[in-house]
Amino acid sequence: MGSLMLLDTASLYYRAFYGMPETVTAPDGTPVNAIRGLLDAMARLVKDHRPQRLVACLDADWRPAFRVQAIPGYKAHRAEPDGSEQTPPGLAVQIPLITQVLIAAGVAIAEHDGYEADDVIATLAVRATQPVDVVTGDRDLFQLVDDERQVRVLYTVKGLGRLEPVTEDEVARKYDIPGDRYADFAVLRGDPSDGLPGVPGIGEKTAAALIRAFGDLESMKNALDKGHGGFPPGTRKKLEAARDYLDVAPAVVATATDVPLGDDIDGTLPAVPPDPDLIAEIGDELGLGSSLTRFLATATKRQ
Repeated sequence: MGSLMLLDTASLYYRAFYGMPETVTAPDGTPVNAIRGLLDAMARLVKDHRPQRLVACLDADWRPAFRVQAIPGYKAHRAEPDGSEQTPPGLAVQIPLITQVLIAAGVAIAEHDGYEADDVIATLAVRATQPVDVVTGDRDLFQLVDDERQVRVLYTVKGLGRLEPVTEDEVARKYDIPGDRYADFAVLRGDPSDGLPGVPGIGEKTAAALIRAFGDLESMKNALDKGHGGFPPGTRKKLEAARDYLDVAPAVVATATDVPLGDDIDGTLPAVPPDPDLIAEIGDELGLGSSLTRFLATATKRQ
């Protein structure tokens, strides 16, 4: 059975934007470097991995209320005064065009109000009855890897040119923790890029030692509350001081797996453009050239 490929689309188009110069423009001068780079990446992914299905997952809400309620500082440093996400102007103009191009090409898109793309990806991965490849540059999604269910991450190491397959074994090797405990580890370590503070004074090595010692975050909290031993030297006071954080952070870090998505998200390849003339017209208007040609030849049904 072929795989289901789930794209963390924003992660990919950000990397495409920074990997290709903004001098790549449409005839009217609109930058299209992110669009072309994304199409090139998708063409390579389909050619190299031959997924049976492909779904481009999007952020309907980049800073969901349920996460902000738990940790008000969640991604706050990346917010504009109007609440939108800080985005380079040259990329901001391309984001609605990316959605337009994907829809016109017949690519399946999944999103839902109140959730990030990570949650959509997690929900589709849990639903899947076939192997799953999650394509992302976001380490948060390492929590989804599941060797038994054949769910892995294809991690964009640098730009979009090289992908690193991440499985439970790779998580265990890289972080020295059980391969299915990445989310617990991330709560302790924190992630400044998301405004997730972690436990002050607990770095990556100590976080890993705590997960190894107690198995999971809940067992560690129970041991802390009951006064049990087994804590690395100097960590108990730090954990006690961060006890309130330890109660709310797991719901922020953990991807939601119950996003109420419809049952009509298919993504079977080759994709079927709903209007071949329209995608050709869009390609001409935006000057997508060989990037669109390669993608259509690789991933869509020949007309």
